[in-house]
Amino acid sequence: MADDLKSLEALKGVEAAAPAKAEPKRDAQGRSYATGKRKDAVARVWVKAGTGRITVNGRDVLDYFQRPVLRMVINQPFVVTNRERQFDVVCTVKGGGLSGQAGAVRHGISVALNLFEPELRPVLKKNGFLTRDSRVVERKKYGRAKARRSFQFSKR
Repeated sequence: MADDLKSLEALKGVEAAAPAKAEPKRDAQGRSYATGKRKDAVARVWVKAGTGRITVNGRDVLDYFQRPVLRMVINQPFVVTNRERQFDVVCTVKGGGLSGQAGAVRHGISVALNLFEPELRPVLKKNGFLTRDSRVVERKKYGRAKARRSFQFSKR
């Protein structure tokens, strides 16, 4: 009898320890905010329900990222989660080049989408969009032409 009572109490403890469903994090305007990073670029991203407008540094995404590959990179989180044309994105991005900035915006959009709709996390995580790509340019070493390249050897 005592064993049955202990197992009942243990089951109650398991129910209490079940993970709580993640709540969406939105501000007073209904936006979710996140920071995305890639190489030297840092993007501040706000995501809210809308018609699919993406604004980067006050300019339309078509004007800022003119290469189709970079626009495709930015839209990947929406394509994977089947949320195309459902969110408006406003972001500011600094540092790095265009490729790094596009990666930073993608990372920021993914994290902000995760905060806006927590049930999208498994899809975003599976595709690696929530992980910050930590690869950065290696520094130049003294006695070398570049980071690893040696100066040309001369026999005479």
